[in-house]
Amino acid sequence: MSKLLAVSSKEDIPIAYQETPIGLFVEYHNLNRPLDVFTKAQLLLGMCMDNRKRINMPENFAYILRVGGTNLRYSEFKVSYSIAVGGVKYIALLGHNNCGMVNLFSRRDIFIKGLVENAGWDEELAEQQFMHFAPMYEINNEIDFVLSEAKRLRSRYPKITIAPMLYRVEDNLVYFIKE
Repeated sequence: MSKLLAVSSKEDIPIAYQETPIGLFVEYHNLNRPLDVFTKAQLLLGMCMDNRKRINMPENFAYILRVGGTNLRYSEFKVSYSIAVGGVKYIALLGHNNCGMVNLFSRRDIFIKGLVENAGWDEELAEQQFMHFAPMYEINNEIDFVLSEAKRLRSRYPKITIAPMLYRVEDNLVYFIKE
């Protein structure tokens, strides 16, 4: 976790993100800045679908895409929409530690059994779905994946400011990832 930059004061926010919606996002979440009123989204928050994360920010402040592993590869139309129609110029990519998409193949049997028992699926169909989709969603580790996703999105959207970040489930705080 040595690549993480903690934010416990406004001065800890990297200069590139101070006085931007990304800096504001961290101020709201980590520093309990009083919530301002917004009528238009200021940023896109791309984050994992994990249920252990609760984000503190104002209503109307952000478009939020929650996808497994913070993998926006298959949500790119929605990213483009938030930029083209919503007018956002900032993206906060928020991975988290202890992500279920890391080493996803170790959960193969649990996944199949869960679809059979909980959803009434046929075991073969459940296995086919896992084998088809797991390679698209598995990530090696959270930090490296968020950094690679930031790099990929920067090449697709060169005018957009993109911040790679990590949410630690132990302390419910957001950290910048050092690049």
